[in-house]
Amino acid sequence: MEVVIVPDARAGGELIAEAMAQLLRRKPDALLGVATGSTPLPVYEALAAKVRSGAVDTSRARIAQLDEYVGLPPDHPESYRSVLRREVLEPLGIGMEAFLGPDGTAEDVQAACEAYDRALAEAGGVDLQLLGIGTDGHIGFNEPCSSLASRTRIKTLTEQTRVDNARFFDGDVDQVPHHVITQGIGTILEARHLVLLATGEGKADAVAASVEGPVASFCPASALQLHPHATVVVDEPAASKLKLADYFRHTYAHKPQWQGL
Repeated sequence: MEVVIVPDARAGGELIAEAMAQLLRRKPDALLGVATGSTPLPVYEALAAKVRSGAVDTSRARIAQLDEYVGLPPDHPESYRSVLRREVLEPLGIGMEAFLGPDGTAEDVQAACEAYDRALAEAGGVDLQLLGIGTDGHIGFNEPCSSLASRTRIKTLTEQTRVDNARFFDGDVDQVPHHVITQGIGTILEARHLVLLATGEGKADAVAASVEGPVASFCPASALQLHPHATVVVDEPAASKLKLADYFRHTYAHKPQWQGL
């Protein structure tokens, strides 16, 4: 696992956006796995700026969804499909025909989960998966004690998560679905390159546990230690609990430029 410490969220966004741009220059039809939430927004903003400037062409790029609410229609403004359309696809000039996501309104949710895993495999697999991390170490909606071999599946949201997400539903927790579909940890680990972005002091404990702690289901993001190409990008506050922070700074500063991210 490579750990890159950056000054702030904007620098992290630019670094990851450039890695995505380099991937798209090598493989114009790359499948990019994307996450929702506020943390990845600097990545999408930086990549969109590169598209506008002509530095990268996303016309053949494909986008894959990490998770989705169960029961929300696709056109609901807070379905993750709608959020990603606003925050990722439209700014990058990518049409919905290039989008892969699970069917959160399916009558048979388990079948929809299995179908999404198959769709990802049939698409050739995710080339780069962008991840955030929860304060408890979760990735996607894989909460602590999720199986490290788990596949795309339905999960029940904790009441705290529903309360936290109520801000997107006019502050009304009753509007927040109880269930989600999420790529499992085993599914996530099949991506060729995993990039986790964490910013803010509130993520420091989770980052330290993921990077320097044992691989354990109690901290789902620790599974990234098992991946052959995992990159963790953190700002200074999020890196504040890392015992090996100086080592990570030294190794990145002396990394051969040709290696990229």
